[in-house]
Amino acid sequence: MEFVLTGFKQFDNIRQYHFDAVGGDRSRQQVTVGADLGLIRRYGIPLQELPLLCRRLLENRAKIETTMFAESDMIEHVKERAAQAQASMEKRRVHRRPVSNRIGQA
Repeated sequence: MEFVLTGFKQFDNIRQYHFDAVGGDRSRQQVTVGADLGLIRRYGIPLQELPLLCRRLLENRAKIETTMFAESDMIEHVKERAAQAQASMEKRRVHRRPVSNRIGQA
């Protein structure tokens, strides 16, 4: 199943992203994912990431249906992003070479 973003609408503090779910036989089904903009600000999620996060939410669901990008999904995303940042920092620390004790001995 492939999801194609077709647009969005905003009602007050809720932004609804519209996707076409395209099946293997090229049949299309329209599905909507809503997100509370107040919550994404609270968790520091950039607005530009929201369409991709909504698509990932649809890809991880077994049933294709209109849904909401819930606060629990946002918390999970923030934790994943923090874990990736931590892994990146640890990776940087590992690659540092120790200072040689032969400095200045030419």
